[in-house]
Amino acid sequence: MFQMMTRRLGLLDKNCCNAGGIGISLVQSHILYEIDRRHHPSIQQVADALAIDITTFSRQIQSLVKLGLVQKTPLPTDRRIYILSLTTQGKFVATVIDEQMNHYLQEVFSHMSEFERDMVINAVKLLNESMAKSSVCCTPIG
Repeated sequence: MFQMMTRRLGLLDKNCCNAGGIGISLVQSHILYEIDRRHHPSIQQVADALAIDITTFSRQIQSLVKLGLVQKTPLPTDRRIYILSLTTQGKFVATVIDEQMNHYLQEVFSHMSEFERDMVINAVKLLNESMAKSSVCCTPIG
């Protein structure tokens, strides 16, 4: 079931989204989302939130900087630490991706009754909570 759901959600696709003519990978989409929802996060904070090793994460950030979506600014009090922010184009892309995902989920949920939607949402919450408690599963995300 999880393998089929993974495929249907497009989690194995190289590019998950296209916004403003820019192809964005799933990892990049998650990075944009985390930067957008936090107030001036550091590189380490976002990498930790996504449970991505800092070397891999730094490469992803560099690609987003080259695309003109993310800006890295050294912290004035400690220039070894970089703060991340979305550029205007980055904010646009993050918003478009968010709207695309919301539209997709609304369409998926439209095939369910209100009771079924609530049941699915509660089941996903329960699964997330159980995964966060698991010593076997991946690193719990805040």
